Amino acid sequence: MTETTKKSAPRSSPVAIAGPSYRKKNAGAKRTREVTQNKDKVKIDEPILPLGDPAKTPLSARFEPPQSHFIASNPPLSAASETIASKGDFQPRVQPMKSRILLSVPHMGGREQSYVAEAFATNWLSTIGPNVTAFEREFGHQVGMPSVALSSGTAAMHLGLRLLGVGPGDEVFCPTLTFVATANPIVYVGAEPVFLDSNREDWNLDPELLARALADRARRNKLPKAVVVVHLYGQPADMDPILAACARYEVPVLEDAAEALGSTYKGKPVGHHSGLAVYSFNGNKMITTTGGGMLSCTNPDWIQQARFWSTQARDNAIWYEHSEMGYNYRMSNVLAGIGRGQLEVLNTRVDQRRSIAFRYRDAFADIPGLEFMPQSPHGIHTNWLSCFLIDEALFGCSRDALISALDAAGIETRPVWKPMHLQPLYRHAESIGGEIAEDLFMRGICLPSSSSLTPVDQMRVITAVRNAAGVACQ
Repeated sequence: MTETTKKSAPRSSPVAIAGPSYRKKNAGAKRTREVTQNKDKVKIDEPILPLGDPAKTPLSARFEPPQSHFIASNPPLSAASETIASKGDFQPRVQPMKSRILLSVPHMGGREQSYVAEAFATNWLSTIGPNVTAFEREFGHQVGMPSVALSSGTAAMHLGLRLLGVGPGDEVFCPTLTFVATANPIVYVGAEPVFLDSNREDWNLDPELLARALADRARRNKLPKAVVVVHLYGQPADMDPILAACARYEVPVLEDAAEALGSTYKGKPVGHHSGLAVYSFNGNKMITTTGGGMLSCTNPDWIQQARFWSTQARDNAIWYEHSEMGYNYRMSNVLAGIGRGQLEVLNTRVDQRRSIAFRYRDAFADIPGLEFMPQSPHGIHTNWLSCFLIDEALFGCSRDALISALDAAGIETRPVWKPMHLQPLYRHAESIGGEIAEDLFMRGICLPSSSSLTPVDQMRVITAVRNAAGVACQ
């Protein structure tokens, strides 16, 4: 699945007074700066913000860069800037401001730039190259299946459905509580989605409802061509009864693990149980390539077929020969370099997101009407996003009122996914059940969950939630 990518806000940066264009006139409250206007040099006076004696003040105390939309922690200043600052010539133009806390931002591990720099240094700036090959191999080791790197999780869904032979006139069962990118590829291949409700135990596809729906379709000789299973917000779906129900009617399963890289079910990575899975590296996911996805399968021949389709299905000829429909779906060697660095810190990111979720859980334990998303007893829930349900009568305000209150406090939150059967795009699609998904949507909220979320910023969120509930912080 893919979600809306945040646009990067301009980063505030300190201005070093250096070179001939920046000269200190005296040690007072103003400085003279020489600028060029219409080819003439003009001197202007600028006020200097009072910061005390810079030589005696640590750099970190004089300037703290704000949180960026896309960089979880800003890199240190260059050695040259540090030298200038130590001489007392370093002055920021503006005072630091309290930044907005975003829902889920990228978090670099430190090695990404070296892999990207290698791609530039060797001129591998295409959809082939050492980083792509290595990323596919390393990711395959992570999930236990051969893998092909693609331009998005949506592209992976599209190719996965095509590998299963889904086409015009077919039906595909799909959870209604999911992001739209789970359902859209079903339509890409000409098939029709049939949406199924969730269960309250894990918010994922209800295995008992699925079994009843398959039995009903079998009686009518109208079995679906495939079943898509989503691991919602990093919560592993209960795969054993789902796979058993599908095996009874020989219906294949495609796992949408776009939100669940790092999650496990009964000791194995999600996606491995069906043998065909998709993952997403969108900017807000557990790890990112800024945009991208992966298709993984236990059948290496299928991976080769998907790789062929993803490169415009060019046949083996000295000219450009095409006998099948193909797509421009490959990941670039540059982005694969980012992915390699990110994959190295995946386990750490899982631990960080889970810790953030559990801190919320513990901080809200005494608040009535605020229910933490269930944690699967069958494996590891990464808590990609920290989700809660609001009982308005007990909590004191509605989910939407809480979102508004947090927004006013500079905190981004989101409702739980709006079910597909409620979307105008799919208003004519068949839905089996839906009441539970509707309730989860109407009352569910996702709180800031970035792996880089600091304890100070998380306390801001906790305080704002408790204020909205009318409960003082302890």
